[in-house]
Amino acid sequence: MDNVSVIRVFSLSGINETMNYRIAIFSLTLLYYFVILFVNIALILIIILDENLHEPMYVLLCSFCFNGLYGTAGFYPKFLFDLLSSSHVISYEACLLQAFVMYSFACCEMSTLAVMAYDRYLAICRPLHYHSFMTRRRVCQMVCFSWITPFCMFSISIILTSTLKLCGAKIQKLFCVNWIIFQLACPDNDTLASSIISHATTFIYVSHGFFIVWTYMHLVMKSVRSKDDRVKFMQTCVPHLTSLVTFLIVIVFDLMYMRFGSTDLPQSLQNLIAIEFLLIPPVMNPLIYGFKLTKIRHRILGLVSVDRK
Repeated sequence: MDNVSVIRVFSLSGINETMNYRIAIFSLTLLYYFVILFVNIALILIIILDENLHEPMYVLLCSFCFNGLYGTAGFYPKFLFDLLSSSHVISYEACLLQAFVMYSFACCEMSTLAVMAYDRYLAICRPLHYHSFMTRRRVCQMVCFSWITPFCMFSISIILTSTLKLCGAKIQKLFCVNWIIFQLACPDNDTLASSIISHATTFIYVSHGFFIVWTYMHLVMKSVRSKDDRVKFMQTCVPHLTSLVTFLIVIVFDLMYMRFGSTDLPQSLQNLIAIEFLLIPPVMNPLIYGFKLTKIRHRILGLVSVDRK
């Protein structure tokens, strides 16, 4: 193709600031990544191996944890390798793949949170119809929706990005982001199709947000009227609401800074802002659900007591 850039390698300049402390950062990052792997895999195995947890809410939680593993796998191994390397580069193809993983991970997180909100809405506001509607097939459809939608949207976006002719190869971040690659495009590129996909994606996930707000308006009104519903709301909706608020804060803050933020901030602070959505939710989500949901907490305590004996 004539309009494909000859640039085959990008430099990740965001990591240069960390090289004076790379051994300490490598050790802490490796330990933290192991924690992410442990808490998510442990929760997934608990749900899979315990038949009492083969319910829609826990199946969706399992998908939630899988997404956490998927997203962090797109960043931490490469970052750890870069900390031990003298050259911080990434191939053109690997950069596009990493950008795809980062965006699809974030949007899959949002889709899963929307599906989980709908599950809680049915459980509390429509309890008599819950089991007839949330069949195994329907749950599978909802899980597929939360994964396939972002995969399709960003497959198209990355394909369009790959056709751009680039006039730069320096990415001032720790990892590749589609928006940064898009900014490196030469002025003579036709970016109309990419802009349409970007606006369509924004519309879809803003709609997800409005849908979640709608479900929680009904959940709160229902919980206020009934003590039993209020208890159920506190046990099952508070973890979801905590995950949602945390995710929205870190992702919106990152997006706003990436588009409108000042580059005068220290690079280390810019790096921290950029990776917040890869630091906080992947660890916080399984811990919150593990300790707040009664069935999972009892299962964990049961395993701990067995080990002590």
